[in-house]
Amino acid sequence: MAELRTEEEQLDAIKEWWKSNGSALLVGIVIAAAGVFGWQAWQRYQEGQSAEASNAYQQLIAIASSDTLDDNARKQAFDLADGLQSDHGDTLYADLAGLLEAKIAVNADNTDRARQALSDVIDDSGRPYMQGLARIDLARLQIASDDPNQALKTLEDAVPGALEAQRQSVLGDAYLALERPDDARKAYQQAQSLAQDADQTIYGLQLKLDDLGAKDATQ
Repeated sequence: MAELRTEEEQLDAIKEWWKSNGSALLVGIVIAAAGVFGWQAWQRYQEGQSAEASNAYQQLIAIASSDTLDDNARKQAFDLADGLQSDHGDTLYADLAGLLEAKIAVNADNTDRARQALSDVIDDSGRPYMQGLARIDLARLQIASDDPNQALKTLEDAVPGALEAQRQSVLGDAYLALERPDDARKAYQQAQSLAQDADQTIYGLQLKLDDLGAKDATQ
C-alpha cells in the first residue's frame, strides 16, 4: 500500500479489498449481532424493536448483499441507514446500519462517507464490540487510502478480546505499509497466536508471514 501514488490507484485498492471481503463483512455483522446479545437474545431483541426499524434494517441488508447497485438502490440504502441512525440511534440497528453504509459507500467510490459512517459508530455506539468492528474496518480503509499512520492511531484504543486477533492483523498491515517489517511480523505472529487460541481463522495471515520470511513465532 505504501507504493500507491494516485487517488485512482488508492480507490482501486480500497474497492478490491471490499470486493474480496464484503461477503465476510456481512457475515461478520450477523455474527456481531449474535455476539453482542447471544442468538436467542438477538431474536428477542428484534421482536422487541419497532416494526419500522426491523423492516428498514432487513431492506438495508438485502441491498447491501448485492454486488451491483444502481443509483436509486444506493440512495435508498443511504436513506435507510440515515433513518435508522436518526430515529433509532440508541439501538443495535443503528450500529449495524453504519457498518453496512460504509460498505455501500466504498463501492460507490465515496470513501469520505464510508469513513464518516465508521467514525460515527466509533463515537456514538455504546457497544464496545460494535465500536471495535468499526475501528478495525476504518483502519483497513485508511491503509487502503495510503494513510497507515492514521490507521495506527485508529487502532491505539483497545478492542474486545474476541476482536484482538483482527486488530493485530490490521496493525501488521499498517506496519508493512510503513516499511516496518519487524513490527509487522510481530503483529502478524501475535494475530496468529490469538486466532489459534480462539479457534478463529484470519485468511491470508500465514501468507503475509511467509512473504516476510517469518521468524520463529516464539521470538
